[in-house]
Order: sequence, then C-alpha cells, then structure tokens
Amino acid sequence: MVTEHTFLPDYATAPGVVIEEILEAREMARVELAERCSLTPKTISMIINGKAPVTPETAIQLERVLGISASVWNNLESNYRLFLAKGQDINELERQENWLQGFSIKELVQRRWISKGNSTAENIAILLNYFGVGTVASWEAKYGNLSVRLRKSAKYKPTREALAAWIRKCEIEASNVDTIAYSKENMEHALSKIRGLSCQEPQDFEPQMSQLMANAGVALVFIGELSGTHLSGATRWLSPNKAMMALSLRYKTDNHLWFTFFHEAAHIKLHSKKLSFIDGIDNKNDDRQEVEADQFASDYLISPRAYKRFLKKDTFTADAIRKFADELGIATGIIVGRLQHEELLKWNELNYLKCKFVLKE
Repeated sequence: MVTEHTFLPDYATAPGVVIEEILEAREMARVELAERCSLTPKTISMIINGKAPVTPETAIQLERVLGISASVWNNLESNYRLFLAKGQDINELERQENWLQGFSIKELVQRRWISKGNSTAENIAILLNYFGVGTVASWEAKYGNLSVRLRKSAKYKPTREALAAWIRKCEIEASNVDTIAYSKENMEHALSKIRGLSCQEPQDFEPQMSQLMANAGVALVFIGELSGTHLSGATRWLSPNKAMMALSLRYKTDNHLWFTFFHEAAHIKLHSKKLSFIDGIDNKNDDRQEVEADQFASDYLISPRAYKRFLKKDTFTADAIRKFADELGIATGIIVGRLQHEELLKWNELNYLKCKFVLKE
C-alpha cells in the first residue's frame, strides 16, 4: 500500500519578495515600475514590504509590465495572506488552552471520534472541526450553553464539554441516517410496532427499530455515553422534518432501554420542535414535560388498566410476571423494572428475568 503525504510548508513567499528580485535582475527601479503600472512609488514600496496586497487590478498591470501571469501574482498574494492568517489563528488558538482542558482528548481519540494533534493549537483546531464551528467563541454560542432541557440528576452533574461532545457525535451519526419527512401517523405506526419488538434479540429488533423510526422521520442512533455524562438518551430536531433520537444504553438492561426509548419518543411526539431534551433516568424531576414523557413511556409499555388488574393479584412471582408479559406481548424485564421502580420488588429480585445488552459501536 502506498501512503500519500500532503506537503504543508511552514512558510509562504510574499509577492513583494518576488517583485524585488525581478527588479534587481532587470536593474529596474521601483519608481519606474510605479510609473509603468500607474501606481505611486509609495504603493509599490508597501507591496514589496508586504504592507499592501497585490490586488487583481495590480496583478494585471504586473503581468503587462513584467510578463508574468496575473494568476501567478494572485496565487502568491492569496497564499501569503492565508499563511499570515493561519499564523494569527494559531496564536489565538494557543490562548484557548483552558477551553481545551475541559475535554477528555484521550477518550475522544480512543473512541475514534477525533484524531490526536501534536500541539495545543492543533488539538483545538481538531475539536473545532469536530463540532463544525470556526472559533471557540462560536462553540460557546452553539454548544457552551446547550439549548436543551437537561434532566438533571442530584447524583451526577455532566460536564458541559463531555455533554457537548456526546451530543455532537449523535448529530453526526444521525445526519448520516436517511429518513423521510416526519409524520405523526408514521410515528404512531412505528411505536406500536416497536413495542412488540421488546421480546426479540437485539440483532433482530435494532435494525427493525431503526427502519421504522426512519420511516417516521426520526434518525435513531445508539451512542455509548462519555465519561462524565451519565446520560441515557436525548432528542432534538435537526430540521423541521427530521428528528434525532439518541440512546446510550447506559444501564445495559432491557427495561431501561425500552423505557428510555418511549420516554424520548414522547418528547418528539408531544413536545415542541424548538426544544431539545437530554435525559438520565436515575433521578426524580418535577418538570412537566419530563413527567409527561415518563407517564407516556409507562402507559405505552404497560396498559394502566391491565397493570391495575395485575397489581390486585399481589403475586409478583416469576411465573406470574411471565404470564402477564405474554398477555401484554412485551419482555418480562419491563415488568420487573416497573415493579422495582415502584418498590414492589427489591432491586435485586428477579433480575434474571431481565435481558442484558452490550452496545457495539
């Protein structure tokens, strides 16, 4: 295999240097060049000293006087100004080291979300490219205070940098998912079909879930959480006709996966497209929209009427749960998780009825 290398010189020749060399070779004075180009001697001196640019008009005049194509002068000028701008940019980036320290570069590199740079400025530039922003100031405006409704946990407080990096990865992956325009009717159809997939194995239900959601206008992606995020899922609208749903599979059990999925689905189905939501499910939150999403997920997975009837029996054995799960057409782990959440079962009871998953990225 032949490896290709791109040559990136750390210098650029100013057009004024070339002009001065030509004048010396032809024994032409700056004043004469100024006269032949209808420019002032001061302007020529400023161009030669790099203090004034070679404009397209001047390039044409130099072509006529010196016999060197205007495109050559334009390219020299463009390359030189770009070189100066990059130098200034590097200096500015190096002053943003505090911003860089907020990120776990090592983890992002290990996850292959970014490459590793050789300097502070290069690492910052790599991060800006990853986020699709031009400056740290623009990152602050777009990601620094995410316009999301973060479901906060009393136990965990995600760092804004880790949170932003995870959300950005979700955006990147979701943007690569082909979807049709969002449709409420298709969303209803997708959710009804997906509920019945909870009894299947991941290799069977995941592609079906993804396709059903894509047919509803929702890009479903599974992205493992970053250290310091402690997040289960997120939703946000990438455009008026395309929503993103991201699941981290944080708890790795079927009851958490399905509850989180329908919780996030509720945000898409019930709440404003102008809002985004980032959720954990290990906390209590009285936010109205979060309560609505919790209730939707609970009721969609287990019919309130059927659940009330089941509770009256007051018998939460493995056989009773299996029978109830078969009646509802859902995984037994969903029922066990519900009973544990409501403290009708201990957290260590009947966990063998749950399925455990491993996220592969």
